[in-house]
Amino acid sequence: MSLIDHAIWWHVYPLGACGAPIRETHGEPAHRLRRLDPWLDYAIELGCSGLLLGPIFASTAHGYDTLDHFRIDPRLGDDEDFDHLMAECNRRGLSVVLDGVFNHVGIDHPMVAKSLADPAHSLIRLQRDGDGVRPEDWEGHTGLANLDHSNPAVVDLVVDIMLHWLRRGIAGWRLDVAYAVPSEFWRAVAARVRAEFPRAIFIGEVIHGDYAGIARAGTLDTVTQYELWKAIWSSLKDQNFFELAWTLKRHAEFSDDLIMQTFVGNHDVSRIASLTGDAGAALAAGILLTTPGMPSIYYGDEQGFRGEKGTDEAADDPMRPPLPNAPADLVPNGEWLHRLYQDLISLRRRNPWITRGELIVETNDQTSISYRVEADGHTMSTSVQCAPHHALTVLVDGAHQFSWNG
Repeated sequence: MSLIDHAIWWHVYPLGACGAPIRETHGEPAHRLRRLDPWLDYAIELGCSGLLLGPIFASTAHGYDTLDHFRIDPRLGDDEDFDHLMAECNRRGLSVVLDGVFNHVGIDHPMVAKSLADPAHSLIRLQRDGDGVRPEDWEGHTGLANLDHSNPAVVDLVVDIMLHWLRRGIAGWRLDVAYAVPSEFWRAVAARVRAEFPRAIFIGEVIHGDYAGIARAGTLDTVTQYELWKAIWSSLKDQNFFELAWTLKRHAEFSDDLIMQTFVGNHDVSRIASLTGDAGAALAAGILLTTPGMPSIYYGDEQGFRGEKGTDEAADDPMRPPLPNAPADLVPNGEWLHRLYQDLISLRRRNPWITRGELIVETNDQTSISYRVEADGHTMSTSVQCAPHHALTVLVDGAHQFSWNG
């Protein structure tokens, strides 16, 4: 059975969680990656089976501006720190997926200068700039240079990077900005990687579109379910479940073809508790963990962490805070939500068939919705209400399994 069928991920942005400086000059390796050690048992106790890690490779600032895919970011540590993390995860049975930024690199990556000096052999997409050429940037971000995915040498490079870290024990890759990369590129890369690691998983970041078709074309195992994320938070915020009902029907259609990667928070979006309040965050967790898919929990969402996306250079910082030194140092305010997450994850673990189940919306009005998931002769029925008060009830095969009232 693939990880896709049973994994529940604790999604961590290491540079932020480990307290690394984001916009300061790099010094000697700081070994901050080991700050995750006290949190591995926490992830297990939450009910998660793997770590979905944000960027850990050498970069200029935020991690998505890579300088060297074969080197751990010195703000996090070095190879020894990575091997230590893998050993600690393996000892606990935690799988690890790394964030692969293969659409672009940082403008200061050595291959950018090399490509400008020798355009005929460029691995970077170049465009005319007066009498010369310049790197093509990604979506107006001049600090990022797009890779040339039509160049077979780029396929070779990405395959080499993936195999290097798979050989060191990771379980697979989250593919950043997968939607911007040609499907034939992913298809070629995945085929060569799976020849050595047939169980490696590939999670494509896709914002919108034909999720199943994109996954099929690129031979990806799953893609990010942004439609469901958006419908969950906005329906709860506006106290209007019509959008969620429509999106759950779409989710059911996508889920006929593949297991979607589901979430209510990640490193790029405002915290769910900031968008919906604490009670809304509880209902969001309930929806996440009672619908088909492969769920991830963004670190701190299970504690009610706050953080809203801004508009300047530091726009993402509020969603990427440092963790305390250890779980015991967490403020107690979020413990009730933490226990709710534990109970919901436990419920899902006892009913793993819902990952591939058939989702049917049963009733819907502005402030309440009910749906069921069916598979293997079992039925999970979920009722969600956001007015006059927040409430969540879950039945399995007609027997009460979970309830919460806000």
